[in-house]
This record gives sequence, structure tokens and C-alpha cells, in this order.
Amino acid sequence: MKLAILDDYMNVALGSADWEAIRRRGVDITVFDSAFASPDEAAAKLASFEIVNLLRERTAFSRVLIERLPQLRLIALTGRRAPSLDIAAATERRILVCNTHGGEGGASTAEMAWALLLSGARDLAKADRGVRSGRWHEGLRPGTVLEERRLGLIGLGRLGSRMAVYGKAFGMDVVAWSQNLTPERAAEHGARYVSKEELFSTSDFISIHVVLSERTRGLIGAADFARMKPSAILVNTARGPVVDEAALLDALEQRRFTHAALDVYGCEPLPPDHRLRTLDNVTLAPHLGYVNSDVFRHFYGESVQNILAWLDGKPTNVLNPQALAD
Repeated sequence: MKLAILDDYMNVALGSADWEAIRRRGVDITVFDSAFASPDEAAAKLASFEIVNLLRERTAFSRVLIERLPQLRLIALTGRRAPSLDIAAATERRILVCNTHGGEGGASTAEMAWALLLSGARDLAKADRGVRSGRWHEGLRPGTVLEERRLGLIGLGRLGSRMAVYGKAFGMDVVAWSQNLTPERAAEHGARYVSKEELFSTSDFISIHVVLSERTRGLIGAADFARMKPSAILVNTARGPVVDEAALLDALEQRRFTHAALDVYGCEPLPPDHRLRTLDNVTLAPHLGYVNSDVFRHFYGESVQNILAWLDGKPTNVLNPQALAD
């Protein structure tokens, strides 16, 4: 039997858990540390594997791909869910999907968002590039102090509420909006509810913290960017498609607001010829929100246990029990 561990870009999977128990069951383990160039490449390289271990939604498992993997019997998913995994298609093929539950308390992504916000406020990414190339202050914009500035949060759930706490600690005025948020709920988390229009037109910093769904896809678009202060900074650690990417690129190229600090994109990894790579008013991170050693230990440790349970005929953490039906 063969197991493929996918998207181990940082080469940490094997060191984050004890995979020897799986090897002792006669399972060969192959680690793929680079993204597949296309679904065709993924299908070709994974055709002989019975088990795949997915790192969240890094490699999309569509119906088309699943139907091209004749040997696949178990998908061991890290994290609770993956929007890019077609569970219905897996179920139809009687492929079991198991997930993990630990390591996602929210601190990691919220801290990453705050790091990007601070970096954007002080133009740190550009400053670092300048010093390394022999410049000093040349080409930098003056920094922005957070105290007494307005932080606008798009979403005030598990992550957004942490950001509200951070903002208050830095002496910021915190406002929030989402499709389901109420004034009472916002107040519970130390924020003031405002309309979407007011949030974009008055906030100095805007940070996005909503789950990607059909309701939130393209939630932030050209009309929102047009309302932003010229001095405003946008942070996105949620999901790339929450923002209309074409509208974002247009706004950045026309400098309608000062800076965008991004950890997520419509296509990941970000293609080498992507227009975002050419702009000097963006900070780009390679989807590091949940990437830390504690999370990886939980993800891969629980994945090992899920795979062992499946090998024992007693699968755990099953997302699609219908696949077990006779």
C-alpha cells in the first residue's frame, strides 16, 4: 500500500509526527514537497496511491481529479474542512475522508494578520529590500502609528474577535461589519458595528476575517476600494477569492489606497508572472497564517492516528460516513 503526503513545502511533515507505525504496516510513504503544475500532473503522479494526506486545501481535489485516481481509498485531511475537496465525489467513489481537530485555535492566523498590519504600517517589507540593496530611507513612505487610528474588521468571529483585542491593546478605535454581525454581538467583542460603506470610508486599517463561501466570494470589490482613504492599508489572511482580485490589482496600480498586505490569493502558489509580484505597494506572504510548528504537530500527529485507525478497520474522524455504507 502507498501513502502520498502532499504539499510539504517546508519539509516538516515527517519530523512533525511518528510515521514509523504506518511504515511498519507495510505502507510506503512518498512526500511531495512542491505543488503540482496542473491537475493532469497530479493525476499522473498520484494514480498508484491508496492514501493521500492533504495539507488543508493546498492541492485542490476536484471531482475530475478524484475520478482519475483509481486506487484511492482514503483521504486524510489536515484541518476540519477543505472547500477545494469534493467530498460528494469522494463519497460516490467510496473513498473515506477523515479530518483533524487540533491545532486551530485561531491565534496563529490572527497573529499573522497583526504582523502584516504592523509591517504595512511601517513599510517594513520594502525597507528590508532597500537596506539589502544598499539603500537607506530612499523610496520609503513615512510610517503610520496605530494608536488612535481606526481598525475596521470584516468579520468578527474566532479570528476577527482576536484582532479586536489586539487593536484595543494598541489604543485603536475598532469597528466591524459582516453579513450576519449585529451591534450587540460587535459590542460583546469590544467593537462598534458600522455599515460596510462606513467601514471602508473611515478605517485606517482594514483586515478581512470571513470564511470563504458562495456569499463571501467577491465580497470586497471595486466600490469598496473606491471608498477607502488614500492612506488606508488592507490586510487579507482569510481567503483570496473573498476579494475581487482584478479590482484589487486595479486599485493598487492606481494607488487608490496606500498598501495591501496579503497572505492569501486566488491561485496558490502565486504564479511567477502574477501582476502582484510587480507592485511595490504590497507585502506578500506565502499563506503562512496557520503555518507553525504547533499546528503541524497536531495536523500530522492526528493524521497518523486516523490512518492507523483506518488500517485497523475502525476509522475515526470520518467526514463522509456514507462512504462506509454497504
